[in-house]
Amino acid sequence: MTPPNPAAQTAFGPMVLAAIEHNEPPQRRLVDDDLAASFLPAGLRTLVAATRVGALRRAVIAASERSGPGLWASLACRKRYIDERLSDPVTEIDAVVVLGAGMDTRAYRIARHSDMAVFEVDQRLNTDRKTAVVRRVLGAVPPSVHLVAVDFERDELMPALAAHGYNTSARTFFIWEGVTQYLAPEAVRATLGQLAAAAPGSRLVFTYVRQDFIEGTERYGAEAVYRRFRVRSQLWKTGLVPEQVGDLLAEYGWRLVEQAGPSYYRDTYIHPAGRALAASPLEWVVLAER
Repeated sequence: MTPPNPAAQTAFGPMVLAAIEHNEPPQRRLVDDDLAASFLPAGLRTLVAATRVGALRRAVIAASERSGPGLWASLACRKRYIDERLSDPVTEIDAVVVLGAGMDTRAYRIARHSDMAVFEVDQRLNTDRKTAVVRRVLGAVPPSVHLVAVDFERDELMPALAAHGYNTSARTFFIWEGVTQYLAPEAVRATLGQLAAAAPGSRLVFTYVRQDFIEGTERYGAEAVYRRFRVRSQLWKTGLVPEQVGDLLAEYGWRLVEQAGPSYYRDTYIHPAGRALAASPLEWVVLAER
């Protein structure tokens, strides 16, 4: 029997959120993902279907807010931010690499209208599970999508990608969403070291949890989240300091373009959607380029 893998099990949470957001009226959605619900197990699909009823949807969001104030909006908005940067007309790329892909649907939304190569990288447990899910939903994995099994704590990323047809000369959009906090600091740096081989013109978007939350000196109102990820399980291992992110990236040949957090999400996504939500300062998203 395969031993339980707590980190791998977290792959479903963000997609439940995206699927529930898709039940909002279009003008009120913080993120738009019409595949999210179909990628979930049957029990979670039933939960998502129930949230088509507005009162139940609001109750689910309110429960999330009680356990982690602002995290619902932050997770939804980070997905929206990444989707927009990926589809920005000025982003000229040849390939997409999704690091820690989990149940993310981007590769399959891209495959609807493009044959650009997309590489989904994750632990073997998740790549096997993802393959089965995609076959159930779409019938087969699209030819342009490549699932690559990598353990970020032990394996080298670039050789694994190359073994699946990745060309290191390709201008690549790397997405590293909701992953860095689950890795040891050495694994975060090792992955950045691998990404130092990326071609000029490549872009990197990643998210991180603040270091002061990991250390426990600032909880940002998310006491339940701290107990779950730092006290009971210690699944979250790494945090970063916003003012030091640019220097960290520069060590590996990347230039910081921007960081986005709660005020950006509020002004760009939440207020225009007419939503009475706040975003958490706990997690930030970064855009960098080579």
